[in-house]
This record gives sequence, structure tokens and C-alpha cells, in this order.
Amino acid sequence: MNVLWSYFWPVFAAGLVIGAIAGSIAFRRKRSGRMTALAAGCLLSIACAGLWHGPLGGANRFASEVERIARIVLVNYEAPAGMTARIHHGPLTRQLILSGPGNDFQRREAVRLLSQIPGVSQAAWGRTAGIPLIVESAIVSVLGFLLGLLFAYLVELRRRYNAQWKW
Repeated sequence: MNVLWSYFWPVFAAGLVIGAIAGSIAFRRKRSGRMTALAAGCLLSIACAGLWHGPLGGANRFASEVERIARIVLVNYEAPAGMTARIHHGPLTRQLILSGPGNDFQRREAVRLLSQIPGVSQAAWGRTAGIPLIVESAIVSVLGFLLGLLFAYLVELRRRYNAQWKW
């Protein structure tokens, strides 16, 4: 399974479930309570993304898996002895920072090969700016929340349509 998929799937699923529940509550209320329920659901979805990233260890598993794959790639392609690849921390991003010896060809090829690892956005020899992983997970969680809201809205439309029939 893809490293990126295994990190983002639980966050998306949590947002989807929370969105469906918050939507089913919100769409049955009057206008004044609807926004409160939707805002609470969105905040809960973002909080679940933060929990998955930190205390539940999703970010640590992601970082260790990407670094393990990077070590395997460097060994398989016979990189020079001191060449290493570490994921960018502080804040954690999906970028690999390379260090160690190597000529120009080896450096270019290491960047090319390590950029192709699933879950890596960029590999570089120096620190570069990137989107923190927790922000990406919050965005994915909100996307799942919005999809859950869409499902809840469609269910509510069906319920209202079927309520007009008196058998």
C-alpha cells in the first residue's frame, strides 16, 4: 500500500463520517442551529486530523516508512557511503533532505530517484519551504467532511421527498 494513502486515508474517513453525522444533525434543524452544528463538525474533523498526526502516531509512521524506503533506494542504486536522506522535520513536511558526498551526476540522480518515492513531494540537497503535513491532513479531513455533508444532504433530500407521500 502507498505510504501517502496509509497516512491520509484514516483522516479522510474520519472527516467523511463526521461530515455525515454533522450534516444529518444540521439539516434537520432550523437555520440558527444549522451553522453551529456544521462549524462544530468541521472543527471536530480538523481536531481528528491533529490527533491522527500527533498522539496517534500517523506522522511518525509516515516519516519512518519514507526514510526506510529512501535508505533502500540509496542502497539499491549504490549511492556513496555517506549519502543519507531524511524527511524534513520542524514542521514535518513531505520533503526529503539529502546530505553526504557525491559528484554532480550522483546528486542529480539521487534527487530524481528519491523524488519518485510515494509520499515524497520533493527531494533536495538543502532545506526548502513546503506545506506542513499537519496542514495537508487538515485539508484532506475537511474535504472528507464536505463529502460527508453532501451524502447527508442527499439523504435529507430523499427523506423530505418521501415525506410528501401519504399512503
